[in-house]
Amino acid sequence: MRKLSHALLFTALTSTLLAGPALAGDADFTLVNRTGYDIREVFISPSHKDAWGKDRMGDQVLEDGKRRLFKFSDKSSCKQDMKVVFDDDGSEVIWSEIDLCELNTITLKYNRKTREVSAEGE
Repeated sequence: MRKLSHALLFTALTSTLLAGPALAGDADFTLVNRTGYDIREVFISPSHKDAWGKDRMGDQVLEDGKRRLFKFSDKSSCKQDMKVVFDDDGSEVIWSEIDLCELNTITLKYNRKTREVSAEGE
């Protein structure tokens, strides 16, 4: 299991994440930020691996209420974990086992006060 300081580990997948299949073989997705906080970093890793790899945001920030298309080429591993790092305080949140081959859009939500995290997929 990945060791992360100050990370919250949640499996935030519900049946809504499994609805709405993407085009066959297309793992690109749009990430919608409805967390209430700007996202500074996004990491995506196959669920069976223990390393995050590079930040997919580059020098940009995904502001709350905004969306961004992510090109995703690892179609051989559809099940991915996603970690986001918030811009204001550096806190991290992880979603596990997201099937990127089945989703076109992922909307992230987060309540920092209750530490409740959720995601909706289309």
